[in-house]
Amino acid sequence: MSDLAAVLADVAARVHRDEPEALLDGGLPAPLSEREIDRAEQRLGVRLHPLLRAVHRDFANGGFGPDYQLMSLTDGPTDEQVVDTYLQMRSEHAGTEWAWPEGVLPILTWGCGMYACVDCRSDQGTVLLFEPNPGDPDAAWFIDSPSLVEWFAHYVNDTGWWVKLEEGEDVDDLAPWPEARQRAAG
Repeated sequence: MSDLAAVLADVAARVHRDEPEALLDGGLPAPLSEREIDRAEQRLGVRLHPLLRAVHRDFANGGFGPDYQLMSLTDGPTDEQVVDTYLQMRSEHAGTEWAWPEGVLPILTWGCGMYACVDCRSDQGTVLLFEPNPGDPDAAWFIDSPSLVEWFAHYVNDTGWWVKLEEGEDVDDLAPWPEARQRAAG
């Protein structure tokens, strides 16, 4: 079994043990075809991280995961779509101090303007937390997990910062992501 297949198997096991109401009405959204993913990448102007691509192609087009669940890549039932949200963020904030970094795809909304994002330009698919609520664009980006594999492991094992926060633990130990401004200009 490949590493990607092992991660997808772990995610599938977690999804299937979650409460049924944690899934969108009617179950998980159907996976996307290679062609649909290729079209999404063309719109984005960036290739998906291989694990993110595998999730949407081989498992489901969003609709599972922690809290508000992974967004559909495109043409899915979630309130927000990865492609549309990324393009909107890049466009709306271009040329401002809040400019959205190139290749950083929002994959899950935490609510209140916060997003879990995958840096598709990093080999590991670093997962970032965008937290704009304090109002400082230079302090809005944090490293959530060094890799998408690790982020999914946190989801599968209930070890992510979001679980710690829910349990009343302090989660102020996320490292800042200083590349945001530089990447936004790219």
